[in-house]
Formats: sequence, structure tokens, C-alpha cells
Amino acid sequence: MSVDRIRAAIRDVPDFPEPGIIFKDITPLLKDPSLFRETIDIFCEQVDASNVTKLAAVDARGFLFAGAISERLHVGVIPIRKQGKLPYLTYEKRYDLEYGTATLAVHQDAFEAGERVAIVDDLLATGGTARATAELVETCGATVASMLFVIELAFLNGRGKLAGYNVFAPVVY
Repeated sequence: MSVDRIRAAIRDVPDFPEPGIIFKDITPLLKDPSLFRETIDIFCEQVDASNVTKLAAVDARGFLFAGAISERLHVGVIPIRKQGKLPYLTYEKRYDLEYGTATLAVHQDAFEAGERVAIVDDLLATGGTARATAELVETCGATVASMLFVIELAFLNGRGKLAGYNVFAPVVY
């Protein structure tokens, strides 16, 4: 089964980026083209089912998955970047991380009213990044159709911050 293979490829890195955190490293998944393709297959099924017109790719690992999904399904992909990384007029949203705070930004003209957007990232932890991304998409006038993550850390209850959204993650810890 693909999900079991994906889970087996994810490596735990203790004490990164700081003591007490166990980082879920997707690098082994990315370096295996067949496993990466299987992951994209799973995501494409979800995106098609949501009738999505654009993808919101979360900085930085979300870019890797959203780019492949975008090309395969012929939908646009919009980068959701860390503060100060986008060159045009932006909306910004500050949020809490598992180990601090951060700010995300999106171009003000990234999405149009009525568009259906899938948010794509590698990991759902506390839900702060996903919630901030959803609020940015909605500020632009679009609707969040789904949220796609490779991994969900269920013990951090991030899904609780995303009530009302369609959340999908094939690998749950």
C-alpha cells in the first residue's frame, strides 16, 4: 500500500530545530521518484474530488508537492511565502508555530472571488500555518476547498484549529 510506503520513508530527526522537537524529514520520500509519484497520485485524487481551480503552496516544502500537482491537473499554483519574500503588494498574517511565531504573505491579486483553492503543505502540526494560509486565501476572496498534508501530527491537535475545512493527510502520527 502506498501510504505504508510513504510512512516508512519518513525519517525522525530528534531535537531539530530545537531540543524536544522530533522533526519529520520527508527527504527520503522526495529522493525516491516512484514514492514521490505515489504521493502526488494520492493528492491529485483529493484535488480532483474538491473541484479546485488553484493551489496555495506553503513555503517551502509545500512548493514541491503543489508544483507537481499543478502540472498534472493543469491548475495554477500560488506561493504562500514567509514575510518579506514576495515582491508585490501583499496581505500578511501572523500566527503561532509549535516552537514560536511567524508571518506568512500572499500577493493581493493571487486569488479571485469564486476560486476554489487547495492548500498544500508537507506537515500539519499545531494548525497555525494552515489556518493563517486559509485566512490569506479567504482575504483574497477565494474559498478553501481542501487542505492537503503528507503528514499530520494528530497529538498536537492542529485539526482542531481547522474546523469547517476539508483536511486530508495520508500519514498520521
